[in-house]
Amino acid sequence: MLTGAQLVELLSDLESDRVERTTSISDTDKFCKAVCAFANDLPNHRAPGYLLVGVQDNGSLSGLSVTDQLLQNLGAIRSDGNVLPQPVMSVARFKLQGGDVAVVEVQPSDMPPVRYKGTIWVRIGPRKGTAHEQDERVLTEKRVARAHTFDVLPFPEASLADLSLRLFGEYRTQVVAPEVIEANHRTVEEQLASLRLF
Repeated sequence: MLTGAQLVELLSDLESDRVERTTSISDTDKFCKAVCAFANDLPNHRAPGYLLVGVQDNGSLSGLSVTDQLLQNLGAIRSDGNVLPQPVMSVARFKLQGGDVAVVEVQPSDMPPVRYKGTIWVRIGPRKGTAHEQDERVLTEKRVARAHTFDVLPFPEASLADLSLRLFGEYRTQVVAPEVIEANHRTVEEQLASLRLF
């Protein structure tokens, strides 16, 4: 979660597409759309987005007094089943001179596209909107690029002794030309690495 000093900076940065300001304390629909858009991270900031409740569009505070009920309602966005896959988010209250601010920090999803009630919401500059076909393709590609099956993930605890060098030798004869194998004077580790197996 950001610090009080970082929050003050965000209040004055009126052009940021990572910030949504609102004075409403009951527009759950608006809150969910903002959370969904930040989780999708279409601009690929790879940084959190912030919903600031109790802040006017010009960055000034509305004089809000943040209640526990408001914080609970904001936190419930994560688990109410309307925003899927569930976003990684945190909620906090900041007391500033001129009023309180409820801050919802939303991390970019590693499984986009994220949908709110079946619709994909994205940030388009300082506003949010529904994703079109190209946006959805970009988000799907981000998901595919980040999703790896177990067999392509590294296993740092493994050693050369855990591998079957006999099977590697059989595989190597199938994928590497015999004359290349004959001229090869590299170590087993280097041979494995050249085939992306080590």
